[in-house]
Amino acid sequence: MAETTFTSCEGLLGSLSDYIDGELGAELCRQIEKHVAECENCRIVVDTTRKTIDLVHVSNASETGLPEDVRDRLFKRLNLDDYLKPSAK
Repeated sequence: MAETTFTSCEGLLGSLSDYIDGELGAELCRQIEKHVAECENCRIVVDTTRKTIDLVHVSNASETGLPEDVRDRLFKRLNLDDYLKPSAK
């Protein structure tokens, strides 16, 4: 991914996945972190996205996981319908 200068909330949203996955360069990360420190809306988006990813990882790692109805509601709310399709076993 070619790095560009991060200057707006829209720029954060466009780079959010790469940022959270640790795939951005140090300078772009610093720019995003500076923006998030100053922008409550973006801070909420980043924090919520991280917590959601952590929740999914924890539920996948545990044997019991989330109750099926809670998992379905979470994924529907996040618009992740493709993940709701039963996997072939």
